[in-house]
This record gives sequence, structure tokens and C-alpha cells, in this order.
Amino acid sequence: MELEGKLIVVNPTQQVTDSFKKREFVIETSQVNGDRTFTEQIKFQLVQDKCDVLDLFPIGSELKVLFNIKGRAWTNKEGKTSYFNSLDAWKLEGLGVSDNPQPTQEEVQTGSDDLPF
Repeated sequence: MELEGKLIVVNPTQQVTDSFKKREFVIETSQVNGDRTFTEQIKFQLVQDKCDVLDLFPIGSELKVLFNIKGRAWTNKEGKTSYFNSLDAWKLEGLGVSDNPQPTQEEVQTGSDDLPF
């Protein structure tokens, strides 16, 4: 799935366990329906090696977020089951024209902007 919006919150990376880390961020979206505008603030998370991708985008950047919806059940000691959802971003793309374009996630991961010497 994908969603476009303005980056409004970037949280620090959280080391959840020895082998798992995540970083949450929020984008703001707006939809116009007739004479009304509906604004939403949507929280996503990046996990593991993707956490640093957010460093490429300052607050206020217009982004396209490509993500998966994940859900899970959790049962407490009393036997009550609760359900949790997360929006796991796997790619971020900057939108709009810039004099200094940001590298894509693939360029950062593969180092394609490295000099050959």
C-alpha cells in the first residue's frame, strides 16, 4: 500500500530487544471532499536497517510512504485477547521538486552515490 503526506514527527530509534529496533514517524494527509477538508495524522514504523532512512528527510518533507499492514493477537494472563495493528513502512520517497534531491532508499543501501575511487 502507499500513502502521501507531509512528515510532521520523527521519533528516535528504539532498541526494543537485543535483535530488534524500530523508529516511528508521523505523516499528515489531507483529503478534500466538497467544501470540507479532512486531515489525518498517520503513524508508521520502520524496522531494523530501515530506521536510518528517515535521516534523509527533514520535518515538513512531502513523502510517499510504501507500507504493509500487519496485525497480531495478544492474550493477557486473564485470557482476554487484544488485537494490534502496525503500519510497517518499507520504502520512503521524497515528493516535489528540489534543487538538492534526496537519494532514494536503494541508493543509500547500495551506495550508488559513492565515488568510484
